Amino acid sequence: MGKLLKWVGRLLIALAVLAGAAAALLVHGEVPRAELIARYGAPPSQYVTLISGAVAHYRDQGPRDAPVLVLLHGSNASLHTWEPWVKQLSEDYRVVSVDLPGHGLTGAVPGGDYTQAGMSAFVLEFVSALNLPRFAIAGNSMGGGVAARFVIDNPGRATALILVDAGGFRSKTDTDPGLGFRLARIPVLRDALRYLSQRAIFEDGLKAAFADDTQVTPEMVERYWLLNRMEGTPAATMARFGSPPDTTVMDKAGTIGVPTLILWGDQDRLIPVDAAAMWHQAVKGSQLIVYPGIGHIPMEEVAARSAADVRAFLGALPAG
Repeated sequence: MGKLLKWVGRLLIALAVLAGAAAALLVHGEVPRAELIARYGAPPSQYVTLISGAVAHYRDQGPRDAPVLVLLHGSNASLHTWEPWVKQLSEDYRVVSVDLPGHGLTGAVPGGDYTQAGMSAFVLEFVSALNLPRFAIAGNSMGGGVAARFVIDNPGRATALILVDAGGFRSKTDTDPGLGFRLARIPVLRDALRYLSQRAIFEDGLKAAFADDTQVTPEMVERYWLLNRMEGTPAATMARFGSPPDTTVMDKAGTIGVPTLILWGDQDRLIPVDAAAMWHQAVKGSQLIVYPGIGHIPMEEVAARSAADVRAFLGALPAG
């Protein structure tokens, strides 16, 4: 009964927010891609057209002849989330970050496949277009699940896997992902988000992701809000949230044979830390590091410390 009342309370809050948004005419149009490229896509940003016709936005930083690290962001985020790691690691590694389909400046893609399998296929197209035969791959949240799926789908391509508060296993702990994610999980309200995308919803979601929400700056909120309103992205987001559940990663995590590092914040409210233990148990030989007092995005919250752990992990791998 308690859980039912809690759910009903959240539903009423969600309805009130949507009603208030409609009453205040807070209906925002989509933002042209060219306008957002001018604002967020200048160098070092680059763009490559893939075989599927998707135009991938990416950044390729660090020495060309250094070991390669490919970075995949989380849900509703963009490659900008990795810039703290880029600053820490790009002296010794070639760090390649990319906006996944339906995100950032990549945005909507031909075919409209925003499933985990579709994103794994996109990553394969992307690394092939950049002629990256072997590389370590890391992902946060949704991107962690995609990184693991890529390793499962493409044996022998990745040299190592880094999971940062990764999706793929269902936590047994009650979560509080923020209002936007709660609304997106309710089918009757999901489509309304496409037309009632409010800046406050993204601010609430970001503050839920950080243990120390003072790190959530107005500039960060503005970037999330605008990029998620890029032409085609709202529809792509709703399609992604409407995709049927996929348990492939959870079912096949035991087949992952590359060295694996698992990083997690013990105050993660989106994917609680018990999921880290599930990953650690499933992937044999994996290393697990838990950061006390940190939330869902360690690469931003404790950039220097988490990057140092990545450097130590990659540095210990056999040469080649």
